[in-house]
Amino acid sequence: MTRAASISPSKHALDALCWPVSRLGEAIGTLARRSGLKPQAVNVPPPPEGLLQPDNVALERWIEGAADWLGVEAELIEAPYAELPRLLRACGPCLLRLHWNGPLFLLVLRGGARHVTVLGPDLEARRVPAQTLRSLLCWDIEAPLLPEFDQVAATAGVRRSRQRRMRELLLRDRIRDVNVRRCWHLRLAPGASFLAQLRRSGLGRGLLTLVGAHAAAYSLWLLAWWAVGRGALSDRLDPGLLLAWGLLLLTLVPLRLLTTWVGGTLAIDASGLLKRRLLSGALLVDADAMRREGVGQLLGRVIEAEQVESLGLGGGFLGFVAGVELIAAAGVLGLGSGGAWHALLLVVWAGLCGALGARYGLRRARWTDTRLELTNDLVERMVGHRTRLAQESPERWHDGEDRALERYLEQSHQLDRAQVLIEAFLPRGWLVLGVAGLAPAFVRENASPMALAVGLGGVLLAYRALRTLLLALSQLTGAAIAWRRVAPLFQAAVRAERALPTLSGGRSPEERGDRGPLVEARGLVFRYQERRAPVLRGCELRIHPGDRLLLAGPSGGGKSTLGALLTGLRLPEEGVLLLDGLDRRTLGPEGWRRRVVAAPQFQENHVLTGSLAFNLLMGRSWPPRPGDLDAALEVCRALGLGELIERMPAGLEQVVGETGWQLSHGERSRLYIARALLQGTDLVVLDESFGALDPETLRQALRCVLERAPTVLVIAHP
Repeated sequence: MTRAASISPSKHALDALCWPVSRLGEAIGTLARRSGLKPQAVNVPPPPEGLLQPDNVALERWIEGAADWLGVEAELIEAPYAELPRLLRACGPCLLRLHWNGPLFLLVLRGGARHVTVLGPDLEARRVPAQTLRSLLCWDIEAPLLPEFDQVAATAGVRRSRQRRMRELLLRDRIRDVNVRRCWHLRLAPGASFLAQLRRSGLGRGLLTLVGAHAAAYSLWLLAWWAVGRGALSDRLDPGLLLAWGLLLLTLVPLRLLTTWVGGTLAIDASGLLKRRLLSGALLVDADAMRREGVGQLLGRVIEAEQVESLGLGGGFLGFVAGVELIAAAGVLGLGSGGAWHALLLVVWAGLCGALGARYGLRRARWTDTRLELTNDLVERMVGHRTRLAQESPERWHDGEDRALERYLEQSHQLDRAQVLIEAFLPRGWLVLGVAGLAPAFVRENASPMALAVGLGGVLLAYRALRTLLLALSQLTGAAIAWRRVAPLFQAAVRAERALPTLSGGRSPEERGDRGPLVEARGLVFRYQERRAPVLRGCELRIHPGDRLLLAGPSGGGKSTLGALLTGLRLPEEGVLLLDGLDRRTLGPEGWRRRVVAAPQFQENHVLTGSLAFNLLMGRSWPPRPGDLDAALEVCRALGLGELIERMPAGLEQVVGETGWQLSHGERSRLYIARALLQGTDLVVLDESFGALDPETLRQALRCVLERAPTVLVIAHP
């Protein structure tokens, strides 16, 4: 690795280190390669001219899209002004956006408390003072306040040598809570190899530290008892041996603390990576497959995800400890009176434990499947309780429940018998077998008391290791069973589709010019998996910029299906669907959904438990950017929700949803419309969004939609 040269702390000296916007794609790829992220070998085109304005939201999306095209992830970090020093200490690899003479970018390889390592356009790494970098990062935020502070310093007669310190204190007090959104942290994408993510996070070094610390602690523990045991058996237990025994035990304390701390840190880090991967997969899982699952199945999947984390990590750690203890016990047995045959006996018994553990795992898997089926059925019955009361006769309310419970109880009995066998018989059986292995040497009297004591100690050590091993097998079995339910979410995070970083929608017809239809569909065919006949066949559609279309038809005619195809929630079986002349493979799922947004039917849309502002802006950005809350309030007033917000004690910050402020059917419908409009896309699809509104409110909401949506398609019954 080349040593980074230092650079003087001046703004002009940093000019040579800044990357222009025209080379931004190259900069992201270079930073990813130098940081060991192994990006894809693709050329990212420069961003469009329209993205060069400072603090452009589209530029932020372009950076994220460019990183996605390269196969990495760029996470925009928002930090208060007061937290910037800590951010610069921990950043790297990251992309920093500066503002003087237009937007410029710095590539940070490594952060630091005093110096930050920056990669320049000449691909040379240089060290920059962190204080200088922080000042330049917030130059346009601090500059308007500096004349006022200079005037205060002149009025107060502050010496010139202390004016800089005074400015720092006043700036920290005045703008400490101002959020700075100018740092993108580069890391492996959630769908990248999980082993690579573990290595990247440093878990390999932590695991080696854990292995070394535990092995050293166990060796010292054995050595301590060997010392005191040898002294006792040789009738020479002098104060020196006791002192050595005490010192060895005291040495164990820091090693045990280190083992516990490293093990806990590894568990937290691995758990964070696993949760990130599962969350990413949950957001990318096939929507139709998710719809076919009931609430109970989804709840069971969430519960099993928690089991994978807790049991898998805990069982893995216990399995590692048990492995170390079994190896140590086999070594002690080999040194005892039983010799190598005694150690081989332990290996055979451990294999028997593994075989019975596999049998226990099969029974536990069947029991888990039955339990989850009962959970799913119970939750579904609770959700549909009112429907069942209205549509089913009372004598059929509990059909099948008794048979399901009998099957569950039978499998519970089988599981309990298998668990008792491995927990009670195997460790205690080893005690009997291990002591019996010492009997020949004891009867022949050809072994010394020291060797017999060592052999007996090895038996006890193996007994302890087997108990730990069985506990680990139980937890790992539970994690493996839960993994079957969680694996689809884990695999869904592997994204085969990547989109070119392009401008993310929101252009008016005037900006678009005469470029043909916005949406063009030719020969679309779509069928649901449970149906043989297609819902759509040979569908042809053209939507031009600025169109206001009404799609009306009977129920079951495919109107909502067509809306789902237009928004990218479903993929056509046959045909061509283009958006602004580009297909979904070119735009990618994220790029497509940033250009077309829908307010689905009422039963497929939701008010999440959270603030009203979050429910309005969740498709736009969160936390909100400057002006987002004002835009949300303006749209709500245009839809007739102004009086509702005024009644709420906390306004837009009022918690709504099942555990918060309850919204009426019409208020929810208008919230969904506002959520769609606030995303600023090229096409808005409203599916039965006006059905719950009275005529006057409908006219007001429709006027708001026509004024704010560049192009709109309304789906309704005739």
